[in-house]
Amino acid sequence: MALDDTSSTTGYLRRYVDDELDALLPELAAIAVDGPKGVGKTATASRRAGTTLPLDDPAVRQLVAADPSFQLRRSETVLIDEWQHLPEVWDVVRRAVDSRTNHTYLLTGSATPRDGVDTHSGAGRIISLRQRPLSLSERRGTSPTVRIQDLFEPEVTIAGATDLTLADYAREICSSGLPDITDLSQRARRYALDSYVRNIIDRDIVDQGVSLRKPATLRAWMAAYAAASSTTTEYVKILDAATSDESNKPAKATTLAYRDVLTKIWILDPVPAWLPSMSPLSRLVQAPKHQLADPALAATLLNVSEQNLLSGTQGSGELFGNLLESLATLTVRSAGAAAEAQTYHLRTRGGDHEVDLILERFDGAVIAFEVKLARSVDDHDVRHLHWLGDTIGDRLKNKVILTTGTTAYRRKDGVAVVPLALLG
Repeated sequence: MALDDTSSTTGYLRRYVDDELDALLPELAAIAVDGPKGVGKTATASRRAGTTLPLDDPAVRQLVAADPSFQLRRSETVLIDEWQHLPEVWDVVRRAVDSRTNHTYLLTGSATPRDGVDTHSGAGRIISLRQRPLSLSERRGTSPTVRIQDLFEPEVTIAGATDLTLADYAREICSSGLPDITDLSQRARRYALDSYVRNIIDRDIVDQGVSLRKPATLRAWMAAYAAASSTTTEYVKILDAATSDESNKPAKATTLAYRDVLTKIWILDPVPAWLPSMSPLSRLVQAPKHQLADPALAATLLNVSEQNLLSGTQGSGELFGNLLESLATLTVRSAGAAAEAQTYHLRTRGGDHEVDLILERFDGAVIAFEVKLARSVDDHDVRHLHWLGDTIGDRLKNKVILTTGTTAYRRKDGVAVVPLALLG
């Protein structure tokens, strides 16, 4: 079972964001849960709400618009689902919080409002949590033994075993972390993921006010972005890869508009560069590391199946490694957020030193992760982790190599070797 407290009667898979909501809702009056369509925001939030107002339903939207204050007092906890369809409700909630309301509000949304819609930021009144697709440790069939929240303690025990193979990891990459898709058969899943991508291009982008003269160009750009997963490839190179056969390429401003709107609807989920304020690190690359919301979307855009990843053909190993890092990033980000930590990557200019993922907790404590497609680890694999430890000292609580092996253990040099399936 992925996480504790999975409901066998409803089929609901408990999420890391559940831990955050459990900790915060007793004290905070309004929480927004953001994320792309289909990640389960409504299912998670509705478990805590007495009333749900689905604002993507025109009839409900009309009722709320007519008398929002009344609708928002219908029960102790009210879920306002897809709130971006009636942006003014955000300010109604903000004012209710200002008036010391006895009610609690959950707002879920798959996009920010279109440009030109004026809403107050909600700072200090409405906090935001991010819900992402199911990480590996949130899916059925995994039993994490190494908890990220425990890795902030230097002496934590590293142990556990898994029977997941390389083929299983390839399957999990392609299976998707979208709850309604992950358990489908391969054929149904392929249709569902392709439809998801087409809806992004044909509907969601247009709903954000972006005019698409050539939808095929946007899909090609998304595919080029997918090919750059887990890298810091420059956007101009992504554009060139997407339009290599076109003499009349779209303007740079056009492709930046693609990037911005895909970020607004949570489809692009880049990992920011770590720029620590309390460490003697310099010459760091500031570019984000590219990630789509779900590695299965990257596989879909690239027409890659689990069999392709395992084929051993030219380029398949590198792509497999990059998408494995995408899968690992989901767990590190989701479990890290529940532990009050933010996720980054680190790379020095020139690439002399690079760490795949950095978790920095609210108190400055750090965990560093490297992701390896291999089952085994050697001294060469841990050199960047040791460099970081030598640089920032006691702030680095644990050095971790995530692998596709079967056993979690701690090396003699202190590095934790953890199969990705055992991280949670």
